[in-house]
Amino acid sequence: MLDDVQVSAYLTHIGAARPVLLDLATLSDLTERHVLTVPFENLDYHIDGREIFMDERIFEKIVHQGRGGACYEVNPSFGMLLTALGFQVEILSARVHRPGGLGAPLGHLMLRVTIDGSAYLVDVGFRRNPWRPLVLGTHVPQYDPQGVYSFGQEHRGEFDLFMDGEPMYRVDGRPRELAEFRPSLWWFRTSPDSPFMQDVFCSLPTVEGRVTLKGRTLTKRVNGGFSEELLADDSEVFDAYYKYFGLVLERLPDEPVRPEGSTGIAVA
Repeated sequence: MLDDVQVSAYLTHIGAARPVLLDLATLSDLTERHVLTVPFENLDYHIDGREIFMDERIFEKIVHQGRGGACYEVNPSFGMLLTALGFQVEILSARVHRPGGLGAPLGHLMLRVTIDGSAYLVDVGFRRNPWRPLVLGTHVPQYDPQGVYSFGQEHRGEFDLFMDGEPMYRVDGRPRELAEFRPSLWWFRTSPDSPFMQDVFCSLPTVEGRVTLKGRTLTKRVNGGFSEELLADDSEVFDAYYKYFGLVLERLPDEPVRPEGSTGIAVA
């Protein structure tokens, strides 16, 4: 559990005031601010000796170091903030839809937040995550700045989440404990087949679109337009991390070795 000082620091980091009401409007505001502030990135996966934490230690990385992370980091961290504020929060898991089919169970971690008996899916740690909470238990399309989301029919406790008609992941509605994800995190952190080990990326949505640094390639989507730039040297890469993501790095991640035929993760 985060203490009061940590909660205040977290809220300041994402530019949010301490909420008065624990309602949907507050949850939506906090979620959107988190999405627009905390990058989706895997830099520590490519720096020898760096551990990936799911517990309170991720607070230091996100709030004091100004970093981001993937789902196993940023969603538990956001969940700790919401819990400390008084929201009812549960952890859910999902299998990600990939080009070769559904991924393994516990391959993605997100949150379920219940307000006055209504449940909402909250996800601040996916490459195409909604900016705002999604109402669970309905098949009606839900409009979000990121796109149009909808849930498929429930089957044996699981249901698909679609974005603009394309399947993203298959949610398991059973509450989970963080400890259940540790074997999956170990695999994602160590296996050469892990998509997180095949690319170095840092991505952040903006009000106008999205900016992504993948290796040395900087891509920007602005008001429907797209640009791509290959950065010339390490100095330009360091500058881009700071300019677009606010990251001050001591060193650059190592270049990944991608297995033949792999596609990595699409984050642009």
